[in-house]
Amino acid sequence: MRCADCDSKDCYQGKNCAPKEILADYEGEDLEIMKVASGIEAKYYMQKTRLEEILLFTKELGYERIGVAFCIGLEKEAKSFCEIMEKHLKVESVCCKVCGVEKDTYGLDKIREESIEIACNPIAQANVLNRAGTQLNIIIGLCLGHDILFNKYSEAPVTTFIVKDRVLAHNPAGALYSKYYMKNVFEMGKQ
Repeated sequence: MRCADCDSKDCYQGKNCAPKEILADYEGEDLEIMKVASGIEAKYYMQKTRLEEILLFTKELGYERIGVAFCIGLEKEAKSFCEIMEKHLKVESVCCKVCGVEKDTYGLDKIREESIEIACNPIAQANVLNRAGTQLNIIIGLCLGHDILFNKYSEAPVTTFIVKDRVLAHNPAGALYSKYYMKNVFEMGKQ
């Protein structure tokens, strides 16, 4: 199944082209999340920023404690995000370098081989927020792979506020909008 290649998008009109065995039945917490997400979209379509939507989402679901897992390179953004959220919720935050484990401990590649480098620790980040009993965790700029591990080990649902992209100012979709990148880097549209 390759929905990205489908030009008709008949699903948008209610046609089911997926195998019946993959259909989902939403109930309990999953249904509540779907209802709140749909309600926010319906009431505030094209009116609220992602930050405002996250705040509305937490209020609608009655969350009282959220977690923020952030990259040390985006600590200023994480601090601002937490300050805004703390006006409404209890906020726990944890930096990617938590526990201070050297990369050599796991035989990880380093940016500068001769120096001591501390590894990011996404499983420990998840564990810190799990112990704090967060009800929703928000990622701010975790590296690719580290975000995957954080999601895997987080006991609370996870959403992303900032995706790390050092080249495109943390806007990875920018590569898709750039004619230069599409043509010269990804060789799309070359004849």
